[in-house]
Amino acid sequence: MKLDTGSGALPRYIAVEGPIGVGKTSFTKRLAETFNYETVLETPEVNPFLERFYRNRRQAALQTQLFFLFERVRQLEAMRQGDMFNPVRIADFLLEKDRLFAGINLDADELALYERIYEHLTIDAPTPDLVVYLQAPINVLMDRVQARGISYERNIERNYLAELNDAYTAFFHYYEASPLLIVNTTEIDLAHNDQDFENLVRFLLSVKRGRHYYNPQPSII
Repeated sequence: MKLDTGSGALPRYIAVEGPIGVGKTSFTKRLAETFNYETVLETPEVNPFLERFYRNRRQAALQTQLFFLFERVRQLEAMRQGDMFNPVRIADFLLEKDRLFAGINLDADELALYERIYEHLTIDAPTPDLVVYLQAPINVLMDRVQARGISYERNIERNYLAELNDAYTAFFHYYEASPLLIVNTTEIDLAHNDQDFENLVRFLLSVKRGRHYYNPQPSII
């Protein structure tokens, strides 16, 4: 499916964010296919500590977090060093969210060590031209996590997901680095419903600056 962008230019770099299960990677891939974006995707399945983390958060938190940090920095540095004439890009993460997870998952000593490592990394992450923050309530997130059936996610606790959701809400309440589109995905299916997807994309293309909210009703097929 291809959508007409009208007279407006596509943002050169879009970042899609949101808590586990909200559908950010599915939306990222679909948007990339629609507009021929080059994708920069998180690959949680390559983190050798992640399954252990979901079995016992306390034991594997620091290893899991540092692996993700180094991997995200590597991806963004590769993007920064790439050819500026490449097609527009879309990522399913912001680097800043790494600290959000660290604040939740690490104890005080681990967090202090993490912050020292973070501060000594050479990070020159590009600033997105648009950030899309996908939201959903906890019951919706839990249903979506269970539905996608990823084995290492079976042990995700409802309280942990609620804590993450609250942290995302607080983070984006103050976010001003890029134009921001906040999308309530509770009643829509961006992965499988063409009308839901197309309606959001048309709205997305109208966002040039500032903060915007998108609260749609489900499309009737």
